[in-house]
Amino acid sequence: MTVRVLLADDQALLRATFRLLIDSDEGLEVVGEAATGQEAVALARDARADVVLMDIRMPGMDGIEATRRITADEDLAGVRVLVLTTFETDELVVAALRAGASGFLGKGVDPEDLLQAVRTVAAGESLLSPAATTSLIGRFLAQPQRGHRELPVELTAREREITTLVGRGMSNAEIAQQLVISTATAKTHINRAMMKVGARDRAQLVVFAYETGLVTPGTPQ
Repeated sequence: MTVRVLLADDQALLRATFRLLIDSDEGLEVVGEAATGQEAVALARDARADVVLMDIRMPGMDGIEATRRITADEDLAGVRVLVLTTFETDELVVAALRAGASGFLGKGVDPEDLLQAVRTVAAGESLLSPAATTSLIGRFLAQPQRGHRELPVELTAREREITTLVGRGMSNAEIAQQLVISTATAKTHINRAMMKVGARDRAQLVVFAYETGLVTPGTPQ
């Protein structure tokens, strides 16, 4: 099945470069290009994209607001947003994650890494490395944001434990090893936790872990 990709960036040359790269992969296809956030939201609906490569800085509606509108639209529940950034301002990256992005990449990413990232988020996974989770994300997600979110009472003790480990950047295999359970069982607990807290993907579960205080910067793994 071909993954349908929407490019959202105000630089035409960059969009053209990404189009050539993505269309060179048999499993990926560019189905539209947007130069503004407004166009990105509209095309996400019209082109039925699976993944939106979203620049943060665009004229008019920026990539953060465009991401928020896409991820809040029930008709676009299957669309994943992958943020492209120069990492100039960490706060903007985290704002995009809070808005519902599934991960982020630097614009200088290697071609094969970009293609793999698109395939990863299209499959419903997040693109958050442990290093990113414990540094950039951890620093800014833990800053006060009108107080901590409340933990849903529906979460079991095991689900809270696993959500904490996800927030620390641990993989399913690492979680399984630490808790002495199978990888499949770890994945089942993660999926149940995501469903209960309304997380679209693993990235949003990481956001949830920080915003509820399950994880704070400097928490040891």
